Amino acid sequence: MAEVRLLDLGFVSALRSQTLYHAVAESVSKGSPDTINILSPAEPYVCIGMHQELENEVDLEYCRTHNLPVYRRQVGGGAVYLDKNQIFYQVMFHKDHAPANVNEIYEKFLKAPVETYRAFGINAVYRPINDIQVDNKKIGGTGAATIGNCTVVVGSITLDFDYKAMSKVLKVPDEKFRDKVYKTMETYLTTMKRELDEVPPRDEIKKMLIKKFEESLDIELVEGKLTDEEMKLVEEFDKKFQSYEWLHKVSREKHGFRDVKISEGVRVVETAHKVAGGLIRTVISLENNIIRDIMISGDFFMYPDAIAEIEDAVTGIEVRREDLLQNVWRIYDDRKIRSPGVLPENFVEAIMKAVA
Repeated sequence: MAEVRLLDLGFVSALRSQTLYHAVAESVSKGSPDTINILSPAEPYVCIGMHQELENEVDLEYCRTHNLPVYRRQVGGGAVYLDKNQIFYQVMFHKDHAPANVNEIYEKFLKAPVETYRAFGINAVYRPINDIQVDNKKIGGTGAATIGNCTVVVGSITLDFDYKAMSKVLKVPDEKFRDKVYKTMETYLTTMKRELDEVPPRDEIKKMLIKKFEESLDIELVEGKLTDEEMKLVEEFDKKFQSYEWLHKVSREKHGFRDVKISEGVRVVETAHKVAGGLIRTVISLENNIIRDIMISGDFFMYPDAIAEIEDAVTGIEVRREDLLQNVWRIYDDRKIRSPGVLPENFVEAIMKAVA
């Protein structure tokens, strides 16, 4: 049975909750022992993914007025609100000690958190590629990356979650979109508190998580400490993560398009589609490419106004061009709609952008 270092770090600053695992990963890459960190941020903050553009993803004014620091991690994924109600697990194994395939990486290292939830009576399951779900609702976030020669898998045991704060920190086109994100999160994200009514003691959850990592990985976790060299690396990452250059690192821009992933297969998407008669905007809640909810707006003319009927006609069906077009044309024919410069095909094209 292999020994793996355990760094049980308790509560740390928001900044250190990110920079610690980056520093340890770099150390593991250079030959330090495989390591698992367990910790929680002492105060709330916002964290964006490696490839996100800060100004497009986060409402910086809201964060400033609510004293929420914002950091960029070296792991992909989306912007997220984090606080003391999550217990982070940060797994850092040399790449030679981890699978090469990303699906196998997640399956191997997410077994412990899944079994931890189950040990407390929550019917959690692993859903590829990187979700843990309870009755089709996501519980906790996960991510993976390669830092040097180190495979990194990070995630959280979610005790509770502030849905309202999460919806507020996101940069969205308008309050209708924000409300849609909030309601969709409430529907498709769950927590230990929601599943159990009362959250078990934090120390019991941590002990169970450690036990399940040992069982699932066939390892012995041995408590250790950060080395002096690792502390120097932590301080270097502290400076980097607070630098303007790193935080405002430019990545791809999406024009006329907004996509917020709620869980595996569940997204809220905004599209904007320019047509001869104006602009069609949609805000769509998608579950496995099935339209669960949709709002259509824009600066076009329609007489009689039948947008509500069109929304109803496409709700509950899969995003397939032929089916959508048939349903929209039916409303046009039934209501004898006139919409200069806007055809049923244009509404379908706007919707299709959501899955393009």
